Amino acid sequence: MPAEPSDGTSGGLGASVLTLVRGRADRLRNLMAGLARQSVRPGELVIAWMQPDRAPDLPDPGCPVRHCHVAGEPLPLAAARNRAANAATGDLLIFLDVDCIPSPTVVQAYQRAAGQTDGLFLGEVLYLPTGLSPEAATDEAALARLGRAHPARPAVPPEGLRREADPGQLWGLSFALLARSWRAVGGMDEAYRGYGGEETDLAARLAASELPTYWVGGARAYHQHHPVHVPPLQHFESILANAARFRDTHGRWCMTYWLAQFRAAGLIDWADDASAIRVLRRPAAPEIAAALKPDALFS
Repeated sequence: MPAEPSDGTSGGLGASVLTLVRGRADRLRNLMAGLARQSVRPGELVIAWMQPDRAPDLPDPGCPVRHCHVAGEPLPLAAARNRAANAATGDLLIFLDVDCIPSPTVVQAYQRAAGQTDGLFLGEVLYLPTGLSPEAATDEAALARLGRAHPARPAVPPEGLRREADPGQLWGLSFALLARSWRAVGGMDEAYRGYGGEETDLAARLAASELPTYWVGGARAYHQHHPVHVPPLQHFESILANAARFRDTHGRWCMTYWLAQFRAAGLIDWADDASAIRVLRRPAAPEIAAALKPDALFS
């Protein structure tokens, strides 16, 4: 018989896994089933619900589950991560997007990394195609075969740590850091409202605190497919507002790829050396609908 997974709270750093949910209950169930297959169990799963009610019929993730509720429109992503972190009891905070299915070594790899050094830890994320079957969602070999690396992301070492010079590589799909490092910078800035920029701001403030960034081998997760907008016109207003806040704080722009897409669409007047974004027009509903790419693997 295979050995029982060890408990991540017994000795070393206790790990809390944190995720945010609005809708997508099927994705959450797959994430929780992935946690139940961990080689090292997390001490707990903290779910921040960005909706009034919890989803029913959730599976056992193999660890205690804490719930918190976060009100707000539009998506209160920064606030939800702060509420989840405040509710967590672990020394190590592992943030997983609700669309991610963790491979069996995610918790173990992040714990090992945090036991070796202090840092902002980034895990590999492979993107899954449409039509994932329930059987494939629980089959590590199938997930590894189907998953594709994002073309804009660097290759991740199969094991161990590799220093990353650009903390802006932080994407919110999968990352970890010690709770004390999170608290030292005050968590996420809740002035970032809606979608975009809050993760890059966190990474910049962590870097300013001299916390190094590392890629972590073995902390692989699989992103479950959902339709994307290219460009993300449905988040037009929040991206502009959050990009402006980031520039006011850090003296440079973030989300430049999306800003360039908006500029190419004739929506804004903007340049890397500009002090502000000038809106030429706002995307109309048919334009937003046309940007939806149901089968696109990457945004």
